[in-house]
Amino acid sequence: MSRIGKMPIAIPDGVTVSLDGSNVAIKGPKGELSRTLHSEMSVAVDDGQIVVTRPSDEKRHRALHGLTRSLLNNMVGGVHAGFSKTLEIHGVGYRPNRPTRAFDCLSDIHIRWTTLPQMV
Repeated sequence: MSRIGKMPIAIPDGVTVSLDGSNVAIKGPKGELSRTLHSEMSVAVDDGQIVVTRPSDEKRHRALHGLTRSLLNNMVGGVHAGFSKTLEIHGVGYRPNRPTRAFDCLSDIHIRWTTLPQMV
């Protein structure tokens, strides 16, 4: 079995999953997502977990098994926690200034100030 595909997906509190054939709708505090999955993959909700199973060990089914599980896991995470991006600054020559939302890039001679976008 696929190492990724065989892991069940835990459904957090406040998230509901509804299955209608190969259509899956997931609702949570951050919004609602729906997707039509491959018809050969079977998805079941058991005891607060989503379980994806495949019909055989063909190469195509193995690939779809992990893909389907990853798509569902990302959907659950998206409606529960949302999307966030963390900026890590490594090396010499970068100084972030969070209160003024400025970012200075030092080179040999010049200092360039760059303003961070609002979403950061």
